[in-house]
Amino acid sequence: NVGKLMIGVDCFLPCTPHGIQQLLVRNGIEISGKHVVIVGRSNIVGKPLAMMLVQKKPGANATVTMCHTGTKNMGEYTKQADILIVAAGRPHTVNGDMVKEGAVVIDVGVNRIEDPTKKSGFRLIGDVEFEEVSKKASAISPVPGGVGPMTITMLLYNTILSAKRHSGIA
Repeated sequence: NVGKLMIGVDCFLPCTPHGIQQLLVRNGIEISGKHVVIVGRSNIVGKPLAMMLVQKKPGANATVTMCHTGTKNMGEYTKQADILIVAAGRPHTVNGDMVKEGAVVIDVGVNRIEDPTKKSGFRLIGDVEFEEVSKKASAISPVPGGVGPMTITMLLYNTILSAKRHSGIA
């Protein structure tokens, strides 16, 4: 499937990248012609998402820049993003100074941090400083409750698609 994804051939799409794409599309956020900056180069999210968003297809056709731990002056890149997708796996990776006014921000990160005020002793946060960034962003996904449910939805979508293909319906 990775090879098919790379060349734009129909295949089962990875659940989290597909969920991110659908989150944008189903909220009426135009991707075509936009500058998308992805922070994170994992084989599970960053790389496949970049390949999906550069395809010349509906819900794609973006110019994509990928940043990672080796990127110097990351804020220079993130400030240029019309759509900023953060999948770094580290809390506090992106703050308000790193985001362009009006950008759409998708926070993929899920980080468990200590919080003595919670019964469990911890809480979940993303990779983005939500309060700071939400003041500048035109839209921002929450953590929890943003990309996670879309990942599960796309897993169900792939399961149904697989069953249809197996039975000859699709």
